[in-house]
Amino acid sequence: MSLITKFTVFIFLFCLVFVSKTIAEEMKSVGKFNDWETIVITEETGKVCFAQSSPVLQAPGTSRDAKLFVTFRTKENISNEVSTTAGYEFNQNNSVTATFAEGVIKFDIKEQGFAWIADNKIEENVVAKMKKGSKIIIKGHNEQGTETTDQYSLSGFTKAYNAARMTCS
Repeated sequence: MSLITKFTVFIFLFCLVFVSKTIAEEMKSVGKFNDWETIVITEETGKVCFAQSSPVLQAPGTSRDAKLFVTFRTKENISNEVSTTAGYEFNQNNSVTATFAEGVIKFDIKEQGFAWIADNKIEENVVAKMKKGSKIIIKGHNEQGTETTDQYSLSGFTKAYNAARMTCS
């Protein structure tokens, strides 16, 4: 996926997390599936569908607006896009990682408070692990270098993912 496409998706996710109440009212929830929710937004370029979750555990503190997303933009040929925000600007000198029972993957792109994986094959692998797993742990560092840990439950992920994929097909 090109950097321009990633940036476009970043703008979408940035708006999603920090939207005004007016814009938020235009989003439609497709359904809530345990710890995950599926949301669809209809834009001029078509539908944007995503599964999203908030952490069940955070360290340090719980005041950050962290989220984990898997996004589909059919008209832009984007699928299985895994992204995260920790509620702050990521430190460019440190990695953002996702840990599963089977290992660790690194997010490649960090811009304006979001992180993405650059390779779609790796994203597909992450989605497969998310479908099989029970939790995913995202670690990042803020601009001061403080490490944060966000643990997400994967309960309901497969249903939310399938609903997002079907809604945007």
